[in-house]
Amino acid sequence: MNDTAIEYEVTLEVDDGIADDFLAWLRGHVAEMLALSGFTSATLLSLDMESADHRGFCVRYHLHDRDALDAYLHDHAPRMREDGLRRFGDAFRASRRILVSLED
Repeated sequence: MNDTAIEYEVTLEVDDGIADDFLAWLRGHVAEMLALSGFTSATLLSLDMESADHRGFCVRYHLHDRDALDAYLHDHAPRMREDGLRRFGDAFRASRRILVSLED
């Protein structure tokens, strides 16, 4: 399974008051992620939110394989996550999931 393409999805719920600044930062963050070994592409999406107080974004990162994701999680994730927390504190929430293709 280690040679199967992986998607790493990060869903973000952002306080409306910081949403424009957050999105500008997020675009740069995605570019930094894509410079890391094993990342092949990313899709940045806007989410429809039921709340007028929040905006939603989703980033789907595409990686070569599970080994590339494991290396990211071990070597880079703490630093990359800390940057957003330092800038925006508790004005956003993030959830993550790993998607594995069932196709060859």
